Amino acid sequence: MKTEAKRISTHDARLARYAKALGHPVRVSILKYLSSINACCAGTIFDQVPMAQSTVSQHLKELKKAGLIRGTIDPPRVHYCIDRENWEEAKKLFLEFF
Repeated sequence: MKTEAKRISTHDARLARYAKALGHPVRVSILKYLSSINACCAGTIFDQVPMAQSTVSQHLKELKKAGLIRGTIDPPRVHYCIDRENWEEAKKLFLEFF
């Protein structure tokens, strides 16, 4: 019985992590943009979102922390893309929730 409760707690924690990352419209915009392409430089994202570069960087950091995107450093650029495995997991968790 305790094992079942722990599994549910982990499941809920993952769902909450993804939900928190999606809790800001700028992050949703970034994810929509990244899901429409394979990958891009941070500068391209900065051009797509009408906010200060530092603000967009913070949102990218939160999306990366949640596991929804990946950032690959290729000095002097950072290339971002959707983390497909976590993206699919998030979709599954939200579908199950709703």
